[in-house]
Amino acid sequence: MKCNFNHVKIKGIKTVIPEHYIDIADELQYFENNPKKLARAQKMIGYGRRYIADEMTTVTDLAVDAAEKLLREMNINREDIDLLIFVNQKPDFKEPNDACVAHGKLNLKKTCFALDINSGCTGYIQGLITAHALMSTEAFDTCLLLAGDLCGRMNDQKNRKTAPVFGDAASATILKYSADEIKSAFVMGTDGKGYDKIIYPFGGTHLPFDKESFDMTVFDEQGNYWNNKYGIMKGEDVFKFTMDVAPQLIIDTMKVANWTASDVDLFAIHQANKQIIENIVAKAGIPVEKAPADVFSKYANNSTNSVVTVLSDQTKTLNKVILCAFGVGLTWGGAALDLSGCYNGGISTFIPPNDKLTKEEQINYWIKYFKGE
Repeated sequence: MKCNFNHVKIKGIKTVIPEHYIDIADELQYFENNPKKLARAQKMIGYGRRYIADEMTTVTDLAVDAAEKLLREMNINREDIDLLIFVNQKPDFKEPNDACVAHGKLNLKKTCFALDINSGCTGYIQGLITAHALMSTEAFDTCLLLAGDLCGRMNDQKNRKTAPVFGDAASATILKYSADEIKSAFVMGTDGKGYDKIIYPFGGTHLPFDKESFDMTVFDEQGNYWNNKYGIMKGEDVFKFTMDVAPQLIIDTMKVANWTASDVDLFAIHQANKQIIENIVAKAGIPVEKAPADVFSKYANNSTNSVVTVLSDQTKTLNKVILCAFGVGLTWGGAALDLSGCYNGGISTFIPPNDKLTKEEQINYWIKYFKGE
């Protein structure tokens, strides 16, 4: 699917990360205590630092913090927000949706339409195109787009297939309807036949949690541990999918926008890992200096928030940018955006509040809530 929009302006972005991090340099034991093997992995894959949320922090906590900071820094009245879109795949609760939870925490007006999108790596672009489509009807003037994931916290850090790759982050983006012409273009795609290449098999209605699955423990040939709390990713299949779609996605997105690579200030490519980004850049034939891969080394793969982390990490002025994302579903999305005049709030740290309830306190709260006490 390819489409263009002419009257939606991205006004500001802000990314938030947890305060705790793990540095790959401190995990030498997973490389047979061999500094050369660690250095080789750092050079090839780009392993570096990943930020991991604590047990009691949710993706909504991070996203709401990003929104509060962005609204304050841009001096935006929250009463002006009439559309809230929240993209994530690790919700606080099975129901209600996180858009409603965030709506309440942000104290938005009751006439604000709150919508959830359950998605991973392509999610931010899916949120953007949804916002553009809804706002282009002129039914909405101001949209707050939240995006994030806890793919780092939700991984077993001893599982070396996935643990070094993923980190946690969330963001807030403000979009405004504009009577002036602001051009943007999108290219989207889906291959649902590959839905099982990145998947959490348990916890839905297909395979609910039960005692039998809860007690299950499985190890692969490398000794990586898996149970019903964790996802499965078929790395070789995902890599092939990425190489098949991502380079062409960049080319197609520029074509729909009627841009060339020389027009583009930045190619914000989903930070799957350094090696994948470098392969995409080479195959798409775009300038290496315009497509950073070092964001993966700084923050790891932030899944839903990945391309926003790339944008937030930039210190230079950006006008024309190409976003490229791909992943769970299997899905892919490209966006050509005019970010001239967009406020970049950068990347800040989420500090958990001191009055946050412990896990035991939360359990007791819901027991009393159920009993009506």
